[in-house]
Amino acid sequence: MLERQLSSTLRRLARTFPVLAVTGPRQSGKTTLARALFADKPYVSLEDPIERGFAEEDPRGFLARFRTGAVFDEAQRWPALFSHLQGMVDADRAPGRFILTGSQQFGLLAGVTQSLAGRVGMTRLLPLSAAELAGVADGSLALDTLLWRGSYPALHTQAVSPGDWFASYVATYLERDVRQVLRVQNLSVFQRFVRLCAGRCGQLLNLHALADEAGITHTTARAWLSVLESSDVVFLLPPYHRNFGKRLVKTPKLYFLDTGLACWLLGIRSADMLPLHPLRGALFENWVVTEHLKARCNAGQAADLYFWRDNNGVEADLLFEAHGKLQTIEIKSGQTPTSDYIRAGQKSARFAQDEALPPWLVYGGDSSFERSGVQVRSWRSMAQPDLFATSNPSS
Repeated sequence: MLERQLSSTLRRLARTFPVLAVTGPRQSGKTTLARALFADKPYVSLEDPIERGFAEEDPRGFLARFRTGAVFDEAQRWPALFSHLQGMVDADRAPGRFILTGSQQFGLLAGVTQSLAGRVGMTRLLPLSAAELAGVADGSLALDTLLWRGSYPALHTQAVSPGDWFASYVATYLERDVRQVLRVQNLSVFQRFVRLCAGRCGQLLNLHALADEAGITHTTARAWLSVLESSDVVFLLPPYHRNFGKRLVKTPKLYFLDTGLACWLLGIRSADMLPLHPLRGALFENWVVTEHLKARCNAGQAADLYFWRDNNGVEADLLFEAHGKLQTIEIKSGQTPTSDYIRAGQKSARFAQDEALPPWLVYGGDSSFERSGVQVRSWRSMAQPDLFATSNPSS
């Protein structure tokens, strides 16, 4: 099994909480990780119609088999589970007793919020981080190959074509998740909507324009985007909330949790197509942003990631608070850190003045160094999580 960075967080939470929940997109490795870390516990898939039927017909008899604990996979498939577990853990709060996994984050979270608040340690497992991939590919993946292939575990551990895998993934996702939740009648319209979202990765979200182009109402577009976000298909990066006396852009930016899926939706069928593709820069920015998100999730932290843009064009592609100050990040996909790149990096931190740490520039080249007050970081540094997201500013 691949070594997942979330493992240490799960072990830590298992020493405190009687229930652990692992959310995340389908095929991110939740089941594999839960079964490996908690191999001493019985495993039950609530997608199994026999097990689910037993649970619904005789919940007491079903749960009597698991008094000392269990791993319940796709827990949201039996919503009554959460209220039953509440009584069980209130009677015996032994830590690390029950492990819940679920792909539909909104379904799992609804049950936890209603019945298990204060009793559950919440975690989120996303596709492989750059650090986790380094253990698989031994640093041999080229940047364009990484962007195109994406980070789902199966694409790095099995002999499967990304094109075939993503085609199956999208079809399965549409059938199992979207149709169940939204009762979409015309799947081709929804699929067009998802492709249009992929074409806007790294851009400010304009829901009205997106709805118009997809041929749906604004209300429908909002509902569909909410499902994509809750299912960990897309991620909305919010603007930073402090204004520093400026007129700010207040719209979030749209990203995909996996660039491989975005590439497939955009019709990019090989890594060779990426160098000249007009969205390569956006896909690289998407990758850097989600690498920071993965680092936060794997550490059991809130995302707390933002961007900044004012009406005068001053912007930071990514920023977060660190050590009482602001860390700004400029993202450029080129392999050579030009003077324009350095100036953009310097400009990204000016809005925060004395509250800004030395700015970072993450780019598509191989060397990391400091230039003119900007910490220039290679994309390969993403495989070293101690260098970003929670790093010491002097490192």
